[in-house]
Order: sequence, then C-alpha cells, then structure tokens
Amino acid sequence: MKIGQLAAQSGLAPSAIRYYETIGLLPLADRRNGQRRYSDDALDRLLLIRFASEMDFSLAEIKLFLHGFRPNTPVSARWRRLTTHKVAELQQRLLFTRRLLRFLQRLQSRCTCVHLHQCISGLRLSPRLRQLRLARPPKNHPATRSKRGTY
Repeated sequence: MKIGQLAAQSGLAPSAIRYYETIGLLPLADRRNGQRRYSDDALDRLLLIRFASEMDFSLAEIKLFLHGFRPNTPVSARWRRLTTHKVAELQQRLLFTRRLLRFLQRLQSRCTCVHLHQCISGLRLSPRLRQLRLARPPKNHPATRSKRGTY
C-alpha cells in the first residue's frame, strides 16, 4: 500500500506516517521504485497509534506498548500495564484541576482589586493559593508532564 493510500485510510497525514516510521513506531516500509510500500499491518498499527494518542498516551508510552514487552505478551496485558499508569496520572491531574477550578471560581466571584499590586499582594497572602501550590505535582511529575512521559 502506498503512503497516500495509508494516509487516507488511517486519517493521518503522510508526514505523520513518515515521522512515526522515523521514531520507530511504525516499521520501515519496503521501497519499490523509490516509493514506500506498507504492509496491511501498518494500518492496524497506525489506528492503534491514533487511538492511544486520543486517549492521551504519549508517543513514548505508545512505543512502550509496541516494543516494551516480550513479543508473545498479549495485547490485553500491555493495555493493563499502560492503563494502570495512565489512570493514576489522570486521577492526579483531575484532583489538581478540581482544586484549581474551585480556586478560580472563588476568585471570579470575590475579587475586588482595582490595581495589579493589590491583586498580587492578596494572592500572596491567600492560604488557598499556598495550598493549591503545595498540591501541585512537581514539574517532572507524570501529572504535569507533557506528552513525552516515560516509565
């Protein structure tokens, strides 16, 4: 299958397919007359990559799913391992997001500051803001890490 056909069937841009090939998520395609030719398995793999990306898995996590297990490891065992970590990460994010939402709602209804200095001074004194800062995971914690997380 040519890259254009694969792109149309997977809903991905050819550049994304080439990128996934470059970083090892997709096996290198055979070449015929200088054109990439993909096997039917490439479509399944790309659909898995799309699904996992839409479920907020990073490319590193997807690579772990595809290459981080023994070859005979069932797909179900792979999903269990990855989803266990992802659920914990999402629970941490949700906890932080709920706290942040409550804080912003209070700020929205109670702020009477006229000048920025007033606002900053008030926020510095706020026990709720200190509590929110303390509750936030560290920068490299999985709950705050962008899509490049690893295990």
